Amino acid sequence: MSPTPIIALGQQPCGFFPKRFLIAKFQTARRLHGELGGEIVFFYHDSDHDPRETQTILRHRKTNEPAQLNFAFVNKVQRKFSPLYLKSIAPGWQSKTALQLPNYVERPVIEIFEAVSAPNVADFCLAMYQRMGLLAGIRVVRSSDPAVRRAACAVSDFFVDVPYEGETVRARFSGGPGPGDAGREGVERSDARAVGSPGFTLHEGGNSFINLPPVTFSKEQISPTRDTRLRWMQSVLHCTHYIAGAGEKAYLHHEDAPEVTFISRDPIDRSDEAHTEIAS
Repeated sequence: MSPTPIIALGQQPCGFFPKRFLIAKFQTARRLHGELGGEIVFFYHDSDHDPRETQTILRHRKTNEPAQLNFAFVNKVQRKFSPLYLKSIAPGWQSKTALQLPNYVERPVIEIFEAVSAPNVADFCLAMYQRMGLLAGIRVVRSSDPAVRRAACAVSDFFVDVPYEGETVRARFSGGPGPGDAGREGVERSDARAVGSPGFTLHEGGNSFINLPPVTFSKEQISPTRDTRLRWMQSVLHCTHYIAGAGEKAYLHHEDAPEVTFISRDPIDRSDEAHTEIAS
């Protein structure tokens, strides 16, 4: 007998109003679910750290000019390096942003925005998607969940949530001992990532990296890189079908999940702009 269909899609938090390409993934998954039945699972990759992921592009209701909005973060280290589930929202950001929103969206969705209460950007985005009715009937699996991380397979290329300047940052593992066994040394800045040397690196931009010391860590601190995400995710989800975005198709290693049927998301115009409609 064929396995019960598990239709999965994955995405980082992608704006406090979600980008339209995520809506296209949801629409594709729901269409496929209508044909096959089974379950839809949203792999919410809130372990990512790139603050550009949550940029929200809205169009002015009168001029139609695009505007780019984003969260305000409590400090520079969190903004650049902390995972999205630990990027705290700066005090006053929500109320200040709510004052701008009438230029871009209708009152019902502003009321949803004002009603959300969340300490970090990943929780805020997820609460918005839920309140907008986008996740009805969909199971959410978060890459930050310690239980998910414990259950996931081991991968050779990964990030680790480690301490740095009083914050938790998502650093690239750069060789040396694996989970549960490491030493500690000093912090060093360099213009090239150390290949094969033990420790962790933070990418400052261009060819500039911050080298962090080795430190003991466990599976609960690990999240995958782009190249290992599919195998890591699939070891937990065991999906039968995966909805792939336009960008994902370029780097997904299908050989890591030969049992999965990959489906391209439905096309959608203005894919990087925000979706601001409430599901009926």
